[in-house]
Amino acid sequence: MVTTTSVTAPTVAPGSARAAAAMSLLGASTGVSAAFAAYPVAGGQALRYALAAAILLPLARRRPRLAHRLTGRELLLLLALSGTGLFGFNLLLVAALRHTDPAVVGSVVGCTPLLLGVAGPLLARRRPAGRLLAAAALVVCGAALTQGFGHGDALGLLFATGTLLCEASFSLLAVPLLPRLGPVRVSAYTTVLAVPLFAAVAALSPSALRVPTGGELLALLYLGAVLTCGAFLLWYSALTVLPADRAGLFGGLIPLTATLSGALLTATAPTLPQLLGAALVTAALLFGTTTRRPARHPA
Repeated sequence: MVTTTSVTAPTVAPGSARAAAAMSLLGASTGVSAAFAAYPVAGGQALRYALAAAILLPLARRRPRLAHRLTGRELLLLLALSGTGLFGFNLLLVAALRHTDPAVVGSVVGCTPLLLGVAGPLLARRRPAGRLLAAAALVVCGAALTQGFGHGDALGLLFATGTLLCEASFSLLAVPLLPRLGPVRVSAYTTVLAVPLFAAVAALSPSALRVPTGGELLALLYLGAVLTCGAFLLWYSALTVLPADRAGLFGGLIPLTATLSGALLTATAPTLPQLLGAALVTAALLFGTTTRRPARHPA
């Protein structure tokens, strides 16, 4: 005889903490990214991911050996992950910002939790959870309130939508790779594959590379060593224990932490809509991540 009780899986809390840390780290780094914005885009990203790969590859070599080499399917997934989640995301984001206000781009990309809430379960051949979809919708609304609203043209919205799809693919394409390769290998291989993609674009650019200023060099070291390595490992570690739809809710922390860090750096108080957006994101995270799964225990 068995009884059914409601308990939380022991891996959910650490996974949620890693997802929250990854997204908070990404949002709080907006000031550093701004310091590197004047550097040539493709060349700067090539340097960033080359630095990250130089750190991640030695870590990957220390992992236990794989039972067999990468399969053709795994190689294709890694190429698609690097080409969309890293290469496509960065180039489309820059293109979107040239035609549209940052608030509009942020609001479009802020729909990632809702997209993951639908696409994640469907790819896993299960029904999307109504509670998580409702929480994702609240996260999107809270993120939009935090960032504000702007204006842009149709081309900018198209580029922003492409950025949204690339952001979602960064998680969805990694899910089938993580069980065998693990977070370290997936992070290392995707950063390695991104370097020649950005280098090829940089070679065709009129200003491919230049000597960075002191501030740009510090920003590059942070973006490559701290943000890329740290956020990638935290996020992919979270996806090993959390489904993509649940982990995606923490994407709402990106505009929240970006706004709060900006307010701290500039010594300005957040506006009322930003505070309301922060409260809405917090409530949505509590609502969406405190679900309990039934577990069977012998009586």
